[in-house]
Amino acid sequence: MSRLDELIAELCPDGVEYRLLAELEDAKLIKLGRGNVISKKEIREIPGNYPVYSSSAVGNGEIGSYGKYMFNDERITWSIDGGGRFFYRPAHRYSITNVSGFIKILSKERINTKYLFYALINEWRKKIFNYTHKAHPSIIRNEYKIPIPPLPIQQEIVRILDTFTELEAELEAELEAELEARKKQYEYYKNKLLNSDGIPNVKIMTLGDIGPVCMCKRILKGETKPIGEVPFYKIGTFGKRPDAFIPKEKFEQYKKEYSFPKRGDVLISAAGTIGRAVIYDGKPAYFQDSNIVWINNDESKVLNKYLYYYYLTNPWPVSKGGTIDRLYNDDIRRTKLAIPPLSEQERIVAILDRFDALCNDLTSGLPAEIEARRKQYEYYRDKLLTFREAKA
Repeated sequence: MSRLDELIAELCPDGVEYRLLAELEDAKLIKLGRGNVISKKEIREIPGNYPVYSSSAVGNGEIGSYGKYMFNDERITWSIDGGGRFFYRPAHRYSITNVSGFIKILSKERINTKYLFYALINEWRKKIFNYTHKAHPSIIRNEYKIPIPPLPIQQEIVRILDTFTELEAELEAELEAELEARKKQYEYYKNKLLNSDGIPNVKIMTLGDIGPVCMCKRILKGETKPIGEVPFYKIGTFGKRPDAFIPKEKFEQYKKEYSFPKRGDVLISAAGTIGRAVIYDGKPAYFQDSNIVWINNDESKVLNKYLYYYYLTNPWPVSKGGTIDRLYNDDIRRTKLAIPPLSEQERIVAILDRFDALCNDLTSGLPAEIEARRKQYEYYRDKLLTFREAKA
C-alpha cells in the first residue's frame, strides 16, 4: 500500500467532500478576483523588475516587467478570455492584467494552493468540450467542483504530481529536441533530394511545360452562407476550417461545367501566404478563384506528390508592389523545377513521406510519443484527484 493509500484509509475512509468554488468562497476559504488594466504603454513608461502576467499570452503569460506590483504571495491565476488556462504563481512580486482572474487561499490549513491548482487543471480538462475552452468567472465559481481531502493527502498528491511534472518536462524536452533535429534533417534531405544534382536524365522544366494553371469558377460573396452543404475555401481559410459554404446543387453544376481539381491535385495559395500547398482529398469542397490554383499535370510525367514536396521548398518568383504579395499565373508558369525519371520521383516521394510521418503525423513517430506522454500524465493526475465522494 502506498503512502497516499495509507493516508486515505486513515483520514477519510468514508470518502471525500466535493465543493464548488462558490461554496469555498462563501465559506471564506478562498478569494476570487481579477487583475487590473495594465497597458503596454504603462509598462514602457514605468519600467521595473516586477513581471506582469496576461494569462491569455503564450508560455507562462509574462508580457513584460513593471515598476509596480500587485501581489507578493502565492496564488493561482487563470485566463478569463484566453481558453481558461490555469497557472500556479509562487510567492514573488508580480501583477496580472484584467484578462486574468486569481484565486488566493485564505485558509491554508484546509487547502494547499498547489493542490487546488492541479485539481483545477484536471477539472478544466473535463469541461473544455462543454464550454469551448472558455472559463468565465460564473463558470469557474458555479461549475468547478473540487475534491477537498484532508491537508496531508493534498500535500502528498502535490509531492507526487510535482515529481511527475519534473520527469514529464525532462522527457518532453528530450523528445522536442529530437523532433527539432529530425525536422532539420527532413529539411536538409528535402532540399537535397529535390535539387536532383548528380541524378542522370534529369530535365529542367517550367511548371508551364507540365500543364495549364487552373482555378475554379468565381463564386461571389453573396452566393455563400456561413452554414451549408459544401465548404467554400477562401485564401484565409485554405488548409484550415471553412467559414463559408455553397449549395450542393451549385457545386455539382460548377464542378461539371468548369475547371475543378482531381483527387490528388496539389492546390496552391496564390495570395497572402504565398505557396501554401494542400493535396486535394476528393471530398466535396470549392475553392476561391485566382487565389487558389493548381497545375493540371500529367502524372505519367510528374507525380502530384513530387510536385507537392517541390512546392514546399518555396520556389516561387513572387510579384511584389501591390497591396499584398501575389503569385500570378505567369509567375507559376515560369517557375523552374528539376524533373527526374518517374522511378526516381517515386523513390524521393517515399523517403520524404517517411520523414513527413515521423515529424508531423500524430499517429506515428515522435509527435505521437510526445502526445502519449501527455495523455499518460493526464490519466495519472485524474486517478490521483478522483475520490469516493462522502455522503452528505
